[in-house]
Amino acid sequence: MTLAEERTTTTHPLDPMTEDEVRAVREVLSAAGLLGESVRFAFLALEEPAKAVVRAHQPGDEVDRRFRAILLDLADGSSKDVVVSATRSTVDEVREIDPVADGQPPIIDTEFELIEDILNAEPRWTDALRKRGLDPATVRAVPLSAGSYDHPGETGRRVVRALGFQQFHEKDHPWAHPVDGLVAYVDLTARAVTNVIDHRELPVPQEPGNFDDPAQTGPHRTTLKPIEITQPEGPSYAVEGGRVRWENWDLRIGFNEREGLTLHEISFHERPVLYRASVAEMVVPYADPSPVRFWQNYFDCGEYMFARYTNSLELGCDCLGEIRYFDAVVADDLGEPRTIRNAICMHEEDFGVLWKHSDMFAGSHETRRQRRLVVSFFTTIGNYDYGFYWYFYLDGTIELEAKATGITFTSAYPAEGHEYATEMAPGLGAPYHQHLFCARLDVSVDGDRNAVDEVDAVRVPVSEANPYGNAFREARTRLTRESEAARAADNTRGRVWHIVNPDRRNRFGRNPAYVLHPEGQPTLLADESSSVHARATFATKHLWVTRYSDDERYPAGDLVNQNPGGAGLPAWTAADRDIDGEDIVLWHTFGLTHFPRPEDWPVMPVDYTGFKLKPVGFFDRNPTLDMPPSTGGHCHGG
Repeated sequence: MTLAEERTTTTHPLDPMTEDEVRAVREVLSAAGLLGESVRFAFLALEEPAKAVVRAHQPGDEVDRRFRAILLDLADGSSKDVVVSATRSTVDEVREIDPVADGQPPIIDTEFELIEDILNAEPRWTDALRKRGLDPATVRAVPLSAGSYDHPGETGRRVVRALGFQQFHEKDHPWAHPVDGLVAYVDLTARAVTNVIDHRELPVPQEPGNFDDPAQTGPHRTTLKPIEITQPEGPSYAVEGGRVRWENWDLRIGFNEREGLTLHEISFHERPVLYRASVAEMVVPYADPSPVRFWQNYFDCGEYMFARYTNSLELGCDCLGEIRYFDAVVADDLGEPRTIRNAICMHEEDFGVLWKHSDMFAGSHETRRQRRLVVSFFTTIGNYDYGFYWYFYLDGTIELEAKATGITFTSAYPAEGHEYATEMAPGLGAPYHQHLFCARLDVSVDGDRNAVDEVDAVRVPVSEANPYGNAFREARTRLTRESEAARAADNTRGRVWHIVNPDRRNRFGRNPAYVLHPEGQPTLLADESSSVHARATFATKHLWVTRYSDDERYPAGDLVNQNPGGAGLPAWTAADRDIDGEDIVLWHTFGLTHFPRPEDWPVMPVDYTGFKLKPVGFFDRNPTLDMPPSTGGHCHGG
């Protein structure tokens, strides 16, 4: 059973958007004269109410459902940022978007569909292909976000940059055949090519990369025996609308096309931990400085609304066991609803030993199994596929794991070698790049008034108090203002960040806390003077802490596409607000620095990144002492 089958009307302010609501928003906008033949929806999602409104809501209360839409007029490139009440059938706000100062709306499907016709009508493009011995009809054009550079004629214009990939037949994966040394700049509003850079003729790699072709893979192995995951008595969770309760956890599930899966009002033992959690942005900057590739950096959330391309998950393939699926509703370019079936997957899974001890004195031999609730979704954006898995553990731990797979973005690999790419197949390269995600964590550890302590492990010098030099301790620093709270991880010091509630004490007199454990991998490696550094400043630090504000949602700003930079976190933290014992938000950058391997071709085994939030002093002792021994046939006591 899906969420859509259970609920026909929204009953809570945070319930996900429905098909009827999408239609209602479209009707309101049409009646207000804001739609026309050339107007498209670049974004539509629930405008979440303020915290006070959500918390004051009682079952049966009327819910004012407001939605934010970004409208793009294809005819002249103008755009509007609009807020609509579907409940009251009113337009509450309309703002004209300034493309120079604000940036552009995200790239939409309609524009992707136009690109090959635009390019194939441009002699500079087709001549460059024919010069290489290529038929333009066999070349798939990939329009990519343009970034923000001082190219003549681009300021205020809606542009993309396009690379070509040859496709030998209908089932051929063109990523194996990049047409390198050539790029086209396209004005989407004028539907015209403004520039073609034909830097260098490089041979198009010929070896196929068809990972689904038996001629490439060989016969499937036959040695694996089946694994069956069964829960004869059903799952342990309960679902009511968008609310989920499981083993002391209580949370709400949401979804929108920009962030994908969102989680709300997360509590454990009826004690709040997080008000809202999501992956609010990601950037994929590439390292190749060549004239046709230096601009490659993609903000998959803000530039592409990557959750529009969320996969419909399949039992036994994407999720295994006793599964509960949730559908998700998005709007297409025309503002019509589109339901993504089985967009979100939820299930329980065993996770090894929770705790164990065999005692030599008491003669006890006790083992308990760990289990976790998994809430996940997968989306495909171009060549890459990303999965986001939120894990909730029996001991109060929360984990986010991002999974990257799919096909690495390719280039030609010249005979003399390439300083910024790996050779994946004969003549085929994969440029070095990063996948940097930013999690927005609106924390509420035992309440909204929280603070952050940076905690390092430090050596203690030899002294009278430490004569043998074995001592070490923790050094704790309170981050009191936003200017102090843009921080880098330091794995040599075991650096973590404690989110504490300064108004509460546990039985030891300490503030209850949840601790953010970062992986501490590299942040943005681009030079400080680069355009991507200005636009993706969030990715230059592992941690930012800001004072909560309703309108501070996305770390690179509201409009990321062609934004000149400085929006989001650098602009907000310039106010240097007090964050000590206030309603605060943590922004955590984590991710992968990918030097591709031959083993990543022609399809990449999943690579993993993420972080953990663990309770420290939130409980007075192990909260899983009441876990019963396993009763399955594989565990025999005595």
